[in-house]
Amino acid sequence: MSTVQSDTVAEQDAVAADSAGLSAKQARILRYLRENAADRTYFKSRLIADDLGLSAKEVGANMSAVADAATDVDVEKWGYSSGTTWMVTA
Repeated sequence: MSTVQSDTVAEQDAVAADSAGLSAKQARILRYLRENAADRTYFKSRLIADDLGLSAKEVGANMSAVADAATDVDVEKWGYSSGTTWMVTA
């Protein structure tokens, strides 16, 4: 990803964070879920974390705010085996 694209994505996350009352980290997680919900339904915290450069604990700690703010995707805690799994439907 180029620097220009990174700046644009960061700006989009900041706008989303402001409009939904989310932190920048929460906005990044929500954007990730929106972008990938069409391709899959279940997301492990550790895999989201790997893709976003966060820890699984950071993802888990922010998911309830993401779930509450998201209107176009439903986020539900689904399982705990070998890490928390989230069911996301668009």
